[in-house]
Amino acid sequence: MGLFGLFASQDEKRKEEVRTGARAPDRTERKQCWDARDNFYKCLDKHNVIDSLNGDGKKIAEKECAQENKAFEGNCASAWVTYFKRYRVADYQKKKTLERLEKENANKMAIEGPGDMPGSKRT
Repeated sequence: MGLFGLFASQDEKRKEEVRTGARAPDRTERKQCWDARDNFYKCLDKHNVIDSLNGDGKKIAEKECAQENKAFEGNCASAWVTYFKRYRVADYQKKKTLERLEKENANKMAIEGPGDMPGSKRT
């Protein structure tokens, strides 16, 4: 990005608008974002980092995955970056909870809608 919001090219201007959320990304830009996210995740996996936003995970990610994170942040809307980083932690926690429940032989329940929940009445 140039000085005082002046961009070297229209491509740079569009990329900045997508990154800030001022413009929706097109199919190609979404793919670039997802590819950059996947590369960042691979680096985190390589270094056994789940949470790249907090604690030791953040320190390791900043040191070991700085290049991948820069590409991720440069190719995705900032709101998407935050969402994907938080989703990674939540998805890990969900998987660990399901594993724990399976080890405890918890019963699986198929719940398809509000009327299917135990104690609910269908109208």
